[in-house]
Amino acid sequence: MQLLAVLLWALWSAGLAENSHDYELMYVNLDNEIDNGLHPTDDPTPCDCGAEHSEWDKLFVMLENSQMREGMLLQATDDLLRGELQRLRAELGRLAGSLARPCAPAEPSETRLAEALAELLPASRAAGRRLALLEGAEARRREEAERALEELRRARAELRAVQGWAAARWLPAGCETAILFPMRSKKIFGSVHPVRSMKLESFSACIWVKATDVLNKTILFSYGTKRNPYEIQLYLSYQSITFVVGGEENKLVADTVVSLGRWAHLCSTWNSAKGSMTLWMNGALVATAVHTVPGHVVPEGGILQIGQEKNGCCVGGGFDEALSFSGRLTGFNIWDRVLSNDEIRESGGAESCHIRGNVVGWGITEIQPHGGAQYVS
Repeated sequence: MQLLAVLLWALWSAGLAENSHDYELMYVNLDNEIDNGLHPTDDPTPCDCGAEHSEWDKLFVMLENSQMREGMLLQATDDLLRGELQRLRAELGRLAGSLARPCAPAEPSETRLAEALAELLPASRAAGRRLALLEGAEARRREEAERALEELRRARAELRAVQGWAAARWLPAGCETAILFPMRSKKIFGSVHPVRSMKLESFSACIWVKATDVLNKTILFSYGTKRNPYEIQLYLSYQSITFVVGGEENKLVADTVVSLGRWAHLCSTWNSAKGSMTLWMNGALVATAVHTVPGHVVPEGGILQIGQEKNGCCVGGGFDEALSFSGRLTGFNIWDRVLSNDEIRESGGAESCHIRGNVVGWGITEIQPHGGAQYVS
């Protein structure tokens, strides 16, 4: 802009100087010619211009010339100014472009991203609020679950206490009667009369027992003949349960103790083909053996009794007080086959006293108490 101003000032000064010079020359010539009264003496040169110009004509010619030069000067100045103005506009356009470039419209992808972010921000805030609510609800549910679990534990403990109290006083589930052996005596026992022959190649025998006292050998049930009083026996001792088949030398021992004053369900099985024996307590297998008198057959014609063992010639003879049982017995059953595991567990279940064996069935087979033993309910 300074350069443009200097240029305009120079042009304007030159124009003034030239006009001043022309005007001075014109005035000098006019003064000389008018004041001196001189006229040209030379013959006029013939031309097509007509008469010689007068002073006024010359003055007008000079004025026209000066106007023409002024117009040319103005035209040159205008062209110069127009060029400078165009360059100035171009520079301003470049400057405006450089300033506007950072603020250029966003690309379509950037626009979509900005819109997505604008939608995502409130959604994330809402999700955060919901998450906080869920965390609070989860914490409350956890506390409630812990309280409920604690209450359930207390209820289970109370239930176990009630079950223990009931087990000490009542009969097992499904059983309506039991035989009470009030004390240990060689005269107290129960005689059993099977509904089928006791000639057995395999069998299963189960019984519910609640003992009040246990010595080294406390008989639960025993089957024997004159030849062998120890064909089948199941008895308790201080530290174990013993199952005998075919003689005292053929026995299976489980190192499991029956708790005094509590009902326990005991099952024993034997198979002649393989000589396999098993012993169960409360639905759990506690002992097993194989090759125990394989091929043996339990003979018929013997005496089956509960609470004592037969070691004499007749019923009621040869009993030993130290071997007698004291407590309660119920649910005594014998099958002429080996029960499956599920059947054994079922025989000690909620309806155990309604499951009856086909050789001895509790509630069907005659069991006669002797010497003070009696049925109780």
